[in-house]
Amino acid sequence: MRLSGIATAVLSFASTALCAQQGNLTTPLSSRVLLPSSFKPPQVFKNINLVHIINLERGYPRELVNVVIENTSKEPQDEYYIPFTADQIQRVGGLEVKDKKDADAGIFKVAIIEYDKESDTQFYRVRFPSPLAPKAQQTLAISYSLLSSLHPLPAAIAQQDTQYLIYSFSAYWPSAYITQKQKTEVKFGTTNVPEYTIIPGSKGGAESPEKEGTKFTYGSFGEVAAGAIEPVRVRYEFTKPLIHVSRLERDIEVSHWGGNVAFEERYTLHNRAANLSKQFSRVEWTQQQYYNPTSSAIKELRFPLKVGSQDPYFTDVIGNVSTSRFRSNKREANLEIKPRFPVFGGWNYPFRIGWNSDIKNFVRKLTGGQGYVLNVPFLEGPKQSEGLEYEHIELRVILPEGAENLKFSTTVPVSSSSISLHKTFMDTIGRTALTLRAENIVDDMRDRELVVTYDYPFAAGLRKPAVIFASLLAVFTAAWVVGNVDVGIRGKK
Repeated sequence: MRLSGIATAVLSFASTALCAQQGNLTTPLSSRVLLPSSFKPPQVFKNINLVHIINLERGYPRELVNVVIENTSKEPQDEYYIPFTADQIQRVGGLEVKDKKDADAGIFKVAIIEYDKESDTQFYRVRFPSPLAPKAQQTLAISYSLLSSLHPLPAAIAQQDTQYLIYSFSAYWPSAYITQKQKTEVKFGTTNVPEYTIIPGSKGGAESPEKEGTKFTYGSFGEVAAGAIEPVRVRYEFTKPLIHVSRLERDIEVSHWGGNVAFEERYTLHNRAANLSKQFSRVEWTQQQYYNPTSSAIKELRFPLKVGSQDPYFTDVIGNVSTSRFRSNKREANLEIKPRFPVFGGWNYPFRIGWNSDIKNFVRKLTGGQGYVLNVPFLEGPKQSEGLEYEHIELRVILPEGAENLKFSTTVPVSSSSISLHKTFMDTIGRTALTLRAENIVDDMRDRELVVTYDYPFAAGLRKPAVIFASLLAVFTAAWVVGNVDVGIRGKK
């Protein structure tokens, strides 16, 4: 496994080096095209067959749409529009579009169109790698998450009560184009679904949903007009926390002289689960732990780190937190932390963690020249069965002082990027820092790569020891001068 990991990293480094001269591969999601409120996507496509899958097994809904589209115009087309409401567009995360039958085609370019705010319908625009010919068909796989879309009902429960969530959606996927045939599948993590919308069958057909274990199926439905919706609401058992990270600040500091890569992550964490209807009882909580029942409180977080990680720490606003465990060997490195108190619904818990790793695990020197490649996960974070959602992420990569010609590549959708100088102890001009910002990311994207290429001249590597030598020389010189100053008091002759 280690050899395969190294081979994957080398291939990634090589591909990044080839594209370095073409600029950054990651572009912001927002487009500068401003469309009027009366805009409607040209009706140049129709959906032949559509399967809409909603996964409610985690603390956020994950939706997948497999659709066969056909170009109905007389000209080749390369733009496909996906509509969302103005409220949804603020919470859509990680939207990706692929060719389901051609894995080599990669992820299609997706952009949020800047739209007239008076309209309730907003659009993502998908650009195909090559235009779709008239009457030609293509199978798209569209996936995305909707953050902060699950709500507990009732909103407040007792400490030992079972939690129920509600989720509202449309049995018809709200496409911008006519759909000839479609169905919607809803996957729950439980069979306890006490409330759900029933849709009568058309023309004497069976009503929806059709239940099969933990899966509900709405449809199939016949031809549906563009933009049509069929409101559905489900209420189901979910006795787990709804972990929401409103802000994550992740720093990655590279030191060539120290041979080290230092990681630090600062979390502003919130549990969106049902609030407590009564005051928290520590005695009742302690009694529950003897039989370890499921709970909507956050009791612990598990961080699977890269092999070779070392020197972890865990602190909060009070100081060091001792309730943590770190296990590291040649195959794994796991950091398990327990908050200072169980985090129930409506509670916040800001904290930070950090660790170090050998630079050889992440940085390689390119053959010839003075170029280097850094390959790190864009997002690590906790790995929980209930999942996590991140509202705002700010990732900062701090390179050695004097690093230049910086370029980066990642498959994580970023909203903005910038390069600045970061000044620390014994710096002269400051270290080169790359800052990336992302919105509405879920933990499905953890461990996706961030590849950074940069030049680090030999002269820049000598800057630090030269500064240290000059500083020590200045200190000894000043001490010698002061030591030779005659401060004695003599009488007049």
